[in-house]
Amino acid sequence: MSKTLPSKGKKAAAAHPAPEALSDALPIPRPGEGKRGEGGYLAYLLRQASAANRLRMERQLADLGVTLPQFFVLTMLGAYPGISGADVARLALLTPQTVSVIMNNLEKMGAISRTPHPVHGRIQTIALTDAGHTMLAACKERAKSVDQQLRAGLSPEEEGIIRRWLVSLAEPLEAGTQ
Repeated sequence: MSKTLPSKGKKAAAAHPAPEALSDALPIPRPGEGKRGEGGYLAYLLRQASAANRLRMERQLADLGVTLPQFFVLTMLGAYPGISGADVARLALLTPQTVSVIMNNLEKMGAISRTPHPVHGRIQTIALTDAGHTMLAACKERAKSVDQQLRAGLSPEEEGIIRRWLVSLAEPLEAGTQ
């Protein structure tokens, strides 16, 4: 004797509104409109701006075969040669696991070299190779273009205010007070 299971059709229909019911929903505003504009929460607006900036950077770096996190790592290694992977993770605002994967890929690309730390045997110091310096220089050219777009229309005073404000948002986290 076989039993038939109750039909889920009625419940499923009730759980998902008919397409005509969706027409009553408000349209999603574009960036700059509604809560995605000046009236929105600052935290959301920062997130929205960060996502837009990330997309701009990813598009600029794409044909170089470099991801944005790889660019962050290359930048830190260019600024602080010989630092450890853990230091790179802290500076680039990435997890140590992510940095490990990035380092492996950059090493395969010939962009970095790793050597044992002279004092701490388990720690490796990482440096850019000649190919890594070339890659970083190409990436920085692209980043300058995005930076110029961000600064377009700002006076030096306005840019200074924005820079100080952004730094002030990050400082308490670095100090461990928030």
